[in-house]
Amino acid sequence: MVHSMTGFASESGAAGGVSWTLEMRGVNAKGLDIRVRAPERMVGFDQKLKAQFQKNLSRGNINVTLRYEVDGAAGSLQINEAVLDSYLSAAKTVKDRAKAAGVNMDSPNAADILALRGVLATGDETEALPPEADALKTADKALKAFLAMRAAEGAALKSVLETSLDDVSRLVTDAAALAEARKDQVADALRTNLTRVLANSDGADADRVAQELAMLAVKADVTEEIDRLKAHVDAARDLLATKGAIGRKLDFLMQEFNREANTLCSKSGSTDLTRVGLDLKALIDQMREQVQNVE
Repeated sequence: MVHSMTGFASESGAAGGVSWTLEMRGVNAKGLDIRVRAPERMVGFDQKLKAQFQKNLSRGNINVTLRYEVDGAAGSLQINEAVLDSYLSAAKTVKDRAKAAGVNMDSPNAADILALRGVLATGDETEALPPEADALKTADKALKAFLAMRAAEGAALKSVLETSLDDVSRLVTDAAALAEARKDQVADALRTNLTRVLANSDGADADRVAQELAMLAVKADVTEEIDRLKAHVDAARDLLATKGAIGRKLDFLMQEFNREANTLCSKSGSTDLTRVGLDLKALIDQMREQVQNVE
């Protein structure tokens, strides 16, 4: 199955007064690069998530973001009892020392104590965080949705590439017919040139001249290029039917397609064959753009 490298998924979860959303975005890349943005206090979460994703992804630039917020009452003002006890203990010590020194001090009121730093805290300033196990389950759901989207886009890419390969095959068949039709014309031209050269060159080695003209005939022959293009079409179709990551192999094959099309144009020797070669090059360039998104 062909998979695209582009995709998006978003899944949410909630537990223990905390709700969160995990988003995944993917674009094409030469290798696999997973970047995770998560709360700093969730130590090690990013590594566990990467390990989870690397089992299912081969290529692509993947950005993962985990956002969370403390819900309802958990987000209201709360008293940090540990900090409050510290302040009260310190206040008692000060009052006792002052009394021993003969200094009268009024006890602080509740408003004074609540105004002290750290006594009051909101939910997001406490230890409330998405539970790691639950967040990883949310990530797993997002990954499945992400893979499903990549598969859907990959199916569309496969259809486009298969149609393009049909067009390439048709153009190669046209090129083969044009090349076959010009064989007699090329042979007649070479014989005429040979006669002309021999008639106007005293002392020329007829065998040597014939060898040179034969080499020119070989260089003008596009049979090998056409055969290679046919083989590349078959190889591309085989790859599209293969499981796993095939993007790099397809990209290399597109380079081979382009090389043969260039050679065909340079050796064409006729307007019609050149036109077919140029149509091939344009179609191959379109295929290469599509292949850049294949995993």
